[in-house]
Amino acid sequence: MARTLSQDLRDRVVAAIDGGLSCRAAAARFGVSVSSAIRWRRRALEHGQAVAKPRGGDRHSGKIEAHGGFIRELIAAQGDMTLVEVQARLIERGAPVGIGTVHRFFVRHGITRKKRMARPVCKGDFEVF
Repeated sequence: MARTLSQDLRDRVVAAIDGGLSCRAAAARFGVSVSSAIRWRRRALEHGQAVAKPRGGDRHSGKIEAHGGFIRELIAAQGDMTLVEVQARLIERGAPVGIGTVHRFFVRHGITRKKRMARPVCKGDFEVF
């Protein structure tokens, strides 16, 4: 993945374009792509400075977060639902999500799905096969 170029470089390219160089000439002088020089210039005109946009982060959790109340109702009504069953109910509702998305939702909200044993295990208990 490409890294974000420095703000200093962006400012120098935009200043060179403002000083009379074409976007192509400024890009060649500073060793950046022509498309980057054009985008930086446009961004500087719109926002006053060619600041980099935020990188990374979760852009997709909003799809499942919109159904958060529904998922909590499912878990409250039937506490032993599996991830696959929750996924199937979301798909029926019109929210096609993957198992990983459902799992990350549970982790984000601290919902644990650990099955409990029918009886507590004593220190001396073990099964012999």
